[in-house]
Amino acid sequence: MTPSSRRAEFLVETAWLAAHLADPAIRIVDMRGAIRPVQAPKPWYLESREQYAEAHIPGAVYIGWLTDIVEPDAPVKMTVASPGRFAALVGRLGIGDEHLVVAYDDDGNHVAARLWWILNYYGHPTVRLLDGGYPKWVAEGRPVTAEVPRYGVATFTPRMQAEWLATCDEVRRGIGDPRVRLVDCRGPRDFRGEVGRGERKGRIPGAVNVPITRLWEGPHKTWKSEAELSAVHAAAGVTPDTRVITYCNAGVSASVGLLALKLLGYPSAANYAGSWYDWERDPQNPSEVD
Repeated sequence: MTPSSRRAEFLVETAWLAAHLADPAIRIVDMRGAIRPVQAPKPWYLESREQYAEAHIPGAVYIGWLTDIVEPDAPVKMTVASPGRFAALVGRLGIGDEHLVVAYDDDGNHVAARLWWILNYYGHPTVRLLDGGYPKWVAEGRPVTAEVPRYGVATFTPRMQAEWLATCDEVRRGIGDPRVRLVDCRGPRDFRGEVGRGERKGRIPGAVNVPITRLWEGPHKTWKSEAELSAVHAAAGVTPDTRVITYCNAGVSASVGLLALKLLGYPSAANYAGSWYDWERDPQNPSEVD
């Protein structure tokens, strides 16, 4: 498979989406939200429902990354919604087994990648991210609307794909294993343990740091070329011959990191979706700081 065809499996361009707005086989999802800097006052995590109500890409429905696609009573923050809860949500919004989902946000698809991962985890690989997201769409003068679309209820069938999810036990076993590479997708200060969003600071021992900001370029945070992404990972010692596990604080940035690996064709890569919030809960789980 060529790099160009691989890219088309994960991303669509704004021009392509503009030409397919009326396609009944497509469902567009607005995932806009915000992850504020750790030094900012809480709340650090926000949804952008008000912005969606003001204007969005025509035909787009809104899914909240903090409320809609999580399991509300789970002990770990932002645990992925159960199969039943997720299927009920997307089915209610008119997203079924037959649809191609195109998701976007306004920050490099940082948040939208979480939906991309969940859909793949639940066996729905026909999902793409809008490269450049909402900022690029608006900058190009493409249409927006405040009208909320109404679709009929659809049937979504979860088919769990376990290989897309790394567990805490697998991460523990991977520490010190030369066949496993743990990739911390947070910023360098989080990685070094200078700042943190959890109860503990630091990183999982042996992890390397590939911040997701290194994966994008330009004013709209479009994805870098495959050659550039490959160089970023090679510089960190992340190679296709290892089992690669991405993590962050809650599995959101880790979804971005995983997409980069899938885009590059890495054969064995998964998201530790519980990430640091899950890891820090067990005092027996070790951590490192610089």
